[in-house]
Amino acid sequence: MADGYLEKRMEEFASGTKKTVKHVSLDTLFEKNRSYRGYKKDYVVTGDMLKRIVNVNTKIASGKNQQVLRFKLVTKGEDADFVLKNIKLGGMLPELHLPYEGTEPEAFVIVCTSAPETKIIDIDLGISLQSMSLKATEMGLNCVMICAFNKVNLVEHFGLKYEPLAILAVGKGAENIRLKPISVDESRAYYRVDGVHYVPKVKLDDIIL
Repeated sequence: MADGYLEKRMEEFASGTKKTVKHVSLDTLFEKNRSYRGYKKDYVVTGDMLKRIVNVNTKIASGKNQQVLRFKLVTKGEDADFVLKNIKLGGMLPELHLPYEGTEPEAFVIVCTSAPETKIIDIDLGISLQSMSLKATEMGLNCVMICAFNKVNLVEHFGLKYEPLAILAVGKGAENIRLKPISVDESRAYYRVDGVHYVPKVKLDDIIL
């Protein structure tokens, strides 16, 4: 097998260090993959971590296999501070002025397109953002997808030659988020009560035609 798989397994058995890999179901990842707007400042997301997350784009589907998305990685520092000043979070809760001071995200993936935006490219963007978020969740991290940002400022600051479509903020979440099943005629706006962030999700029976 590739990469000396059998040799590595033999060494593990010989040394008594064989590790048990815990399986995490896709449903579990879906439930944990929530939009976090507050993050722990004592956890630093590295460039290598962002590369692992972006690497999913070498494996996922792409309309007509165009693969036109390109990615700018931004880690903690002046560049991350600049991104933070040019994004908006928590649009449905403007009175809270999210993120709270001291919980701001400090790592970002700026997703750009190397071709004029089309419906197919927008579909690719959705697949990419969801796939990267799931990878981050698998790694024990959290994300939020951002489409409200100052495109002109980011292009100028980073010297981007491609158009930014969205931003993925990445970090270790510092919020308590719960799903709340609702009927199709109830409000879908997320809200907070006693420090818990509730995300309404329409029940299965109401989305099946």
